Amino acid sequence: MSHVLGLAIESLVAVLLMLTIGYCWLLNKRLQRLKADEHSLKATIAELITATEIAERAIGGLKHAVRDVNENLGNQLDAATQMSAQLKNQLAEGDHVVRRLSKIALAARPPEPAHAPAQAAAPAAAAPAPRVSAARAVAAAAEAFTERRRAGGLAA
Repeated sequence: MSHVLGLAIESLVAVLLMLTIGYCWLLNKRLQRLKADEHSLKATIAELITATEIAERAIGGLKHAVRDVNENLGNQLDAATQMSAQLKNQLAEGDHVVRRLSKIALAARPPEPAHAPAQAAAPAAAAPAPRVSAARAVAAAAEAFTERRRAGGLAA
């Protein structure tokens, strides 16, 4: 009986040893896959770090470009505001000059004769006085204005 018990114990130890060897073999396969995954994970992490560095440089470049554009746009807006103010002043002065010229043109225009009843009875053979167009009157007044300006300094 002691041989049977010894054989049973030895058989049980052999089976447990076989199970241990099988389990170690399974663990070895899993560790190999884990190592392979570790290498691919390291490669992925390295690519991710590289992509992050590229993105950081790109963001820095974009920040620099935004700063430059903001400065240029601010300068251009300031220049446009100044130009707008200058144009507004020049338009106001131009309007003032046109008003003065129109006053001069009206003053230089010959007075129109009043429609008298005697003229209504006048024969048709008499020619009416030639009427000066408004454009010619303005041109003539402008010429007179420039001549006065050349002659004595300020005209009006």
